[in-house]
Amino acid sequence: MASLNSSSASRRFRLRGPIAGLAVVGFLGAAVIAPFALPSAQADDEALAYQAFQERIHQEFTPNVSPEADLVYAEVPVVQLPDPEEERKKKEAEEKAKKEAEEAKLAAEREAGGSSAGLGAPPKYSGGGSPAEWMGAAGIAEGDWGYVDFIASKESGWNPNATNASSGACGLIQAYPCSKVPGNGYDPIDNLRWASGYATDRYGSWAQAYAFWTANHWW
Repeated sequence: MASLNSSSASRRFRLRGPIAGLAVVGFLGAAVIAPFALPSAQADDEALAYQAFQERIHQEFTPNVSPEADLVYAEVPVVQLPDPEEERKKKEAEEKAKKEAEEAKLAAEREAGGSSAGLGAPPKYSGGGSPAEWMGAAGIAEGDWGYVDFIASKESGWNPNATNASSGACGLIQAYPCSKVPGNGYDPIDNLRWASGYATDRYGSWAQAYAFWTANHWW
């Protein structure tokens, strides 16, 4: 009887061995495949972002027909006050007055011949080129182009003629005052060359300037 039991146990052991082996192989197979399957969505997002970046920096610039299209209105943070309705009316009145003043200024420029040079402002940029060409001509290392693209996209949307409606800050990186840019603040190469010096002098590098911008939404 003991011999029969032993034979039966031996057969069960031999059957369990292959089954257990298959289970281990299946588990290891899933472990090997899973890490390569998980990041696919992230890789796709990064590829799309890189493609958009390349298209943006190689897009040829076309000047806006209307000077109003170059105006930049800085976002004003909302502050909670005891009387929100009164603050809203005050803010609306300030914005209206600001807009009317800017419209009057533009009208005066048009009456004077459509040029702002007579009022001491540099001429707008009417040349061509792309952000990649401008950055290269300004001496910015290609490894920093991604950082520059991020800041310029936020500051001006890569419009060399962008002008802050309130402060008068100008150009790709919104220099204030515009006159601090050697040459012409609206010239993309002059503006980027000045901005590169600003980035390295104040933050140490474009990478660190980018890190500060992402943390503070200004630089």
